[in-house]
Amino acid sequence: MNIKIIYLGKIKEKFLKDGINEFLKRLKPYIPIEITELPQLEIKDENLTERILEEEGKNILSKIKPLSYVITLEIEGKMLSSTEFASKIDTLIKDGIGEVVFVIGSSCGLSPIVSQRADFKLSISKMTFLHNFALLLLTEQIYRAFKIINGEKYHK
Repeated sequence: MNIKIIYLGKIKEKFLKDGINEFLKRLKPYIPIEITELPQLEIKDENLTERILEEEGKNILSKIKPLSYVITLEIEGKMLSSTEFASKIDTLIKDGIGEVVFVIGSSCGLSPIVSQRADFKLSISKMTFLHNFALLLLTEQIYRAFKIINGEKYHK
């Protein structure tokens, strides 16, 4: 299985880049993972938000293969513990899923067309985070999931 994370925006903060790169490095022995950064469109007029989200959505969908299993990060998604998340990933591996694609929308949210494409909607927390932080949290949780799946020690 391969993991792909589609992320709208660009990580500018060094501490976030360092954290994300650290977890990507730690994941190398477990699974191929790639991050695809897509440009976040600037919204100069709030009346255009819906149209811009639709454009971003089309761009996201163009990067997803038809047979990929898509997990979107959404406020209204299902919250899972780390062990439940690991179990979800493990089930996808055992089911022979070739690629899992995680999608993190822009600071304005996620296009409804992308949400409709999702096979599973995940919420990191009831709290709201900058979407830059969501990428760091997601990479850490994917790493933790593989530690759990492999029966290795991890912090509880």
